[in-house]
Amino acid sequence: MDNNANNTAKFDYKLESLNEAREILSQVYDSLKEKGYNPNNQLIGYILSGDPTYITNHNNARSLLRKIE
Repeated sequence: MDNNANNTAKFDYKLESLNEAREILSQVYDSLKEKGYNPNNQLIGYILSGDPTYITNHNNARSLLRKIE
């Protein structure tokens, strides 16, 4: 029997990558807000579906977000 199914996987990421991701998410959030969208709803829609059309192209937000996939 596979014991890995009972273990929790650990996600390890470099600090500079986390800071870059934080900055990108902040920019995307601001761009969505500027266009009148609810940023939380749009980001959740994107995360759950993987569909980039939930993210506006305003300020290149869609391309920025795809950098951290």
